[in-house]
Order: sequence, then C-alpha cells, then structure tokens
Amino acid sequence: MKIGLFIPCYINAVYPEVGVASYKLLKHLGLDVDYPLDQTCCGQPMANAGFENESLKLALRMEELFQQYDYVVGPSASCVAFVKENHPGILKSGGHACLNSGKIYDICEFLHDIVKPEKLPAVFPHKVSIHNSCHGVRELYLSSPSEMNIPYFSKLRDLLKLVEGIEVLEPKRIDECCGFGGMFAVEEPEVSVCMGYDKVKDHMSTGAEFITGADSSCLMHMQGVIEREHLPIQTIHITQILAAGL
Repeated sequence: MKIGLFIPCYINAVYPEVGVASYKLLKHLGLDVDYPLDQTCCGQPMANAGFENESLKLALRMEELFQQYDYVVGPSASCVAFVKENHPGILKSGGHACLNSGKIYDICEFLHDIVKPEKLPAVFPHKVSIHNSCHGVRELYLSSPSEMNIPYFSKLRDLLKLVEGIEVLEPKRIDECCGFGGMFAVEEPEVSVCMGYDKVKDHMSTGAEFITGADSSCLMHMQGVIEREHLPIQTIHITQILAAGL
C-alpha cells in the first residue's frame, strides 16, 4: 500500500519534529511512505471562521496532491477530521467528488486499526497523561466519548502500551475540552485560557511529567498555559513518544 503523509501547515511551521517523527515511525514499520511536496492548508481555519467557500481551492489542491495514494495519513486529529467530514460537502458545492475522505486517517487511528503493530522500539521512561482532543474523540473515535453508554476504549493508550518504560495515566475529566477550539481561542480568549488552565491542572493531578495527545493544536494551547504559569509539566505529541529512539 502507498501512503501519502499529510503534514498540516501549523505542524510544518511550528512543530516540524512531529512531522519527522511521523515519517520515521511509518518507515520503521516497513510502510511505503511518500511526502507530497507543495502541501498547503486543508482549509479548516477559513471554514471555522465562516468562510467555507474560500477553502474550496485548498480542498481541490489536496485532492490533486493525494490522488495517487491508497491512504492519506496525518499527525493531526482535527485536520484529518476536517478533511474526512467537511471536504465532501465543500467539494460538492464546487461540483467535485471527494476521494480523500474515504482514505484519510489520523496516524494513531491508522496504526491501531490498519497496521496493528505488536511491538515498537520506543523507550520513554516517564509518566504521561493522555489528552483526548474533541475532534479525535467525537469524529474519529480515537477513544470512547464519555457521554455515550459504551465500553471504554482508547487507541492512544493501546499504542502507548507498546512503549518500554512508560507509565500511562489519564485525567479525571477524561475527554473534557482544553479550550483551544481554533477560532474559539481567538474570539473568546478569556474563556479559552481558563479552560486550558483547568485542563492542565487536571492532567497534573495524575502526577504526570508530560501531557500527550494526537493534536499539536491542543498541546500548543496547553503549553502556552504551562509556560505562562510556570507549571511543572510539559507537552509532547504522541508520535514523538512512539518514535522515540528512531
């Protein structure tokens, strides 16, 4: 199978180490991975701000870049969920069909459901608290939504169990929003920061040294709170843990 690695724009610009870790991890697992050049934004910021029509060209560009691949895999639950759930409607309005929505996966979802590795070479001797981002939980089902009466599961926890030396923890309010929410953080900064502070404190109550998750945007928001308040905890994307030592 041929995999096209989708690296969202903010990861490319702010957290390139997450993209590098994703590539290394997929290659280590023996997968045929390619990184299409000239990638651009998937259009989520425009659509979230009320300008969905302006994201049509970006959706078309993404269809063009990834048409040759069997799977599209990216280390961002929110961006993957946007392509999966929103691109079909956006492209339909322009008279185009969406092919990517049926083959795009968050990297954790892809590893857990498609690749199913039995072991990883990663070593990470630290206490880690899992952050379940809203898009990851309720659109991609990376974990079970707490409001649904279904048995608990966490694909992130399952993957982290393959890492040597790690102690995996989870906060009390297991899938409560961190307050980022893209445009919400811009339009309601006071509420957003308060939610972020509450979420970080909930993660800290586990005794964890790190907060990890599948969305760098949420981790970025919480890292901002951590740095402003000088709190004794850090954030790290899950791919960096799973690829530790590669």
